[in-house]
Amino acid sequence: MLAIQPTDYSAQLSLSSPLPDFIRQNLEGCASLPTLPSVAMNVLATARSPHANVKAYADAIENDPVLTTRLLALANSAYYARSAPPVSSCQEAVACIGLDTTLAATLSFSLFRQKGANAYLQRVWSRSLIAAIASRYLADRLCQSKKGFVFTAALLQDIGVLALESLYPDEMESVYETPLVFHPELSHNEQVLFGCDHAVVGAWLAAKWGVPTTIAEAIQTSHLDFSATSAEQLCIRLSGHIADAWLSPAPAQALVTLMRKLEGHQLVEHIELGELLNNIETQLPSLANILDITAPTQRDNEALLAEAQQLLFEQTLDLRARLDQQQKELAQLLERQNDLESRSRTDSLTGIANRGWLEEQLDKRFQKCREDDGALSIIFIDIDHFKTINDQFGHAAGDRVLVSFAKLLNASVRDGDLAGRYGGEEFMAILPGENANGARKFAQRVAYRLQKQPMAWCEDRPIYVTVSIGIACLEDGGFASASELVNAADQSMYFIKHNGRSGIAVYGR
Repeated sequence: MLAIQPTDYSAQLSLSSPLPDFIRQNLEGCASLPTLPSVAMNVLATARSPHANVKAYADAIENDPVLTTRLLALANSAYYARSAPPVSSCQEAVACIGLDTTLAATLSFSLFRQKGANAYLQRVWSRSLIAAIASRYLADRLCQSKKGFVFTAALLQDIGVLALESLYPDEMESVYETPLVFHPELSHNEQVLFGCDHAVVGAWLAAKWGVPTTIAEAIQTSHLDFSATSAEQLCIRLSGHIADAWLSPAPAQALVTLMRKLEGHQLVEHIELGELLNNIETQLPSLANILDITAPTQRDNEALLAEAQQLLFEQTLDLRARLDQQQKELAQLLERQNDLESRSRTDSLTGIANRGWLEEQLDKRFQKCREDDGALSIIFIDIDHFKTINDQFGHAAGDRVLVSFAKLLNASVRDGDLAGRYGGEEFMAILPGENANGARKFAQRVAYRLQKQPMAWCEDRPIYVTVSIGIACLEDGGFASASELVNAADQSMYFIKHNGRSGIAVYGR
């Protein structure tokens, strides 16, 4: 093995989720970290050279007969086979599969052979293998020029497991002892235990080996979501989720979940899921055999897709039913809320605005008129001799008088005005944009209608009422607040009450 001097390899990467200090220190001090044979290191050295070409790669490989044989098998497999005659030399094999794939194959041959005996690592390699096949299919359709790069990053995306297994074998066995769906459960468990997941550790390990920085960074980001990503990043990230669905104990449900995550994603609109699954099914046995690992479970893709489509249909119906129910509940909630808001603003007896809403609205309109230098008048109205009505005809009749007067007053205001019950037998009308003359005319109309219209009947006897009205206009005084305007109207109204009732007074006039 080649000796490598200790260094901070993560400094070579733009890590979005940096290694915790204790993990970095343990990695740098670990004597049992996975290493690569000399041929793999030579290929890595070639990959870093600006003059790397097919011949340079072949020269680095062909002295290793086992590796050469495997590359030839890969180049001649159904995964890469062409209609041309079979490949017979190392250089032809490298040319056939490409430089990036040659690098990936060299590393994977070494790693899979080294760690293939461990059961949970076999599951990890199965995931990587399926992801690599899926990524190559996706790259064929989304970013052909990056196909080799995508294959390499997808195949190596889980190498961080090797480093974590060397550091914490017991903890890792507990994390991987069941075939968890990798996202988000596995990453979450690793985050809890180590403060980072194996993708970040894998990027560090790849940088330590000397893998090109672009590939190490792709490994580091391989487990992120699908948003705001380039086509090649999407292929890598999506490949892992496809592998998770394939290996899931409930693959149809896993596929449905993945399909929902991808709904509306522009880059994958034209990906044919059935074709992708068939591609995995076709390529998986031969590639697993070449890499000398146990082939993952095969799937009946036709049945799998049919089940996934049925699940999707059932879930869509269920979702629509739940959405309909939610819409119904929301409508009921809004209706209750509107009812509560209306009650909070409305006088319970008369149905027009209550004192709280009158004062709140008057404050807002007062400030707006002050800012806009606009006119504003308020009218304070008190029903004359109301106690006498209660005493003579009863409180029920008195209530009918209040209700009838409220309707008359509310029918008299214009759009934009506000009429309400201030309390007891006192009422108020807020008239934005109205000066003293307009407010007086409004008050006169109300008084005239009261002369013509009884407010209630009691034993066939009509009950007529008169009112005392006080008016205050913003333009007639230096009012600093809405409450001062109310007090002025109230004073004008009491002036009428103390001078015989049934009249109209305008503050300051």
